[in-house]
Amino acid sequence: MDERLEVAIAAARAAGEVARRYFRTALTVEYKGDQSPVTRADRECEQRIVEVLRGAFPDHGIFGEEFGEQTGAAAATRWIIDPIDGTKNFIRGIPYFATLIGLEEAGEITTGVVYAPAMDDLLYAQKGQGAFDSGGRLHVSRLGTLREGLLLFGGIDAFRHAGYWSGFEHLVQASGRQRAFGDYFGHTFVARGQGEAMVELDLKPWDMAPIKIIVEEAGGRFTDLRGVSTIYGGAAVASNGLVHDEVLGLLDHRR
Repeated sequence: MDERLEVAIAAARAAGEVARRYFRTALTVEYKGDQSPVTRADRECEQRIVEVLRGAFPDHGIFGEEFGEQTGAAAATRWIIDPIDGTKNFIRGIPYFATLIGLEEAGEITTGVVYAPAMDDLLYAQKGQGAFDSGGRLHVSRLGTLREGLLLFGGIDAFRHAGYWSGFEHLVQASGRQRAFGDYFGHTFVARGQGEAMVELDLKPWDMAPIKIIVEEAGGRFTDLRGVSTIYGGAAVASNGLVHDEVLGLLDHRR
């Protein structure tokens, strides 16, 4: 296994140990400027991740949700970190939360790790090497139309607030089945071939960095709502690739 991937997995597992210590305990919840919640566990998880990554790659930059940008000597290489994706689930004792770690090199995500410690569920990928979980290599589904498939999505209000409510309605009506599994969790269905498309709005780069490479290396496609392959567009459309343009077209029915 490549050292970058090996260290990223070790960092994610180390953060998982911290998260499990705090999970389903009495936590003080604070709120950041954007009103998203944060706890002591979030901060300690990020600190532990940075400690592991810095120990192996002292020149790499760090871009984390809780402590922001920490530049390194290798300016074009940085780790993008979400210590606990799904903090609201974590706070309420719901086990669907995960540590997300992505490596960005020259503007491209090349390594990604998702680790859900409450379920001991690990997914990872590296550019050109495929995507994997504990069961082996991941492959997206081969269903060619959304009418036959499963549509996944995150918070519904985000579609209304962003002016995509009509598009969301068209998307729901065109799909065979629909389920709301937000945060990292919905994307794992796509990467594992269990769902055809996942759509989520109001996102930050750290919410998407490892998801992008995992979905792509599983044979799928990952873009923003404009169809641009990026983690900086504020939204994510992850699919098996075959239904991607259909999803984008349906969402474009604005208001």
